[in-house]
Amino acid sequence: MVPCGRRCAIRIGPPARRGAVIGGCPQCASGTIGGVNELKERLRADLTDAMRSRDQVRLRTLRMALTSITNEEVSGSSVHELSDEDIMKVLTREAKKRREAAEAYAAAGRADQAAAEQAEGEVLAGYLPAQLSDGDLSGLVIAAIAETGAAGMSGMGTVMKLLTPRVAGRADGGRVAAEVRRQLSGG
Repeated sequence: MVPCGRRCAIRIGPPARRGAVIGGCPQCASGTIGGVNELKERLRADLTDAMRSRDQVRLRTLRMALTSITNEEVSGSSVHELSDEDIMKVLTREAKKRREAAEAYAAAGRADQAAAEQAEGEVLAGYLPAQLSDGDLSGLVIAAIAETGAAGMSGMGTVMKLLTPRVAGRADGGRVAAEVRRQLSGG
């Protein structure tokens, strides 16, 4: 029996190993047991599978992702467990790094390195929510502009403030800002 690790003192038991996920706490519906969340546990299980199948690209990508998550957990003044949302932010940041590195390698004529970075980005994309299409993003921007009543570029900040939480993890901030700028400038 292990404590839920979140808001309540209910004991859920017995896990196969310390911190194993068994579907979450029925009382607080935290999705964690003993402080380990589902996404992190999935990453660890996939790392083990990658080791067994000797998939080197997947193996190094998942190791890098788990290291980044651990670094984020121990940064700051105290150690803290990341939520699934925080882990998504870390994975999004890592995927963006891979995308930018692939572009830089391709521009420098290093096709082999660019392909390796793209492969790592594809592995990370499997853990991220699906990206918004241009049509969906445009629809969200139109709705946000109508909701805020913004007119002209001076209203871009209010539109972005409203829109950013709605597209979190599903669209790059630069892409969102470009669409808002296009719509507000009358394009």
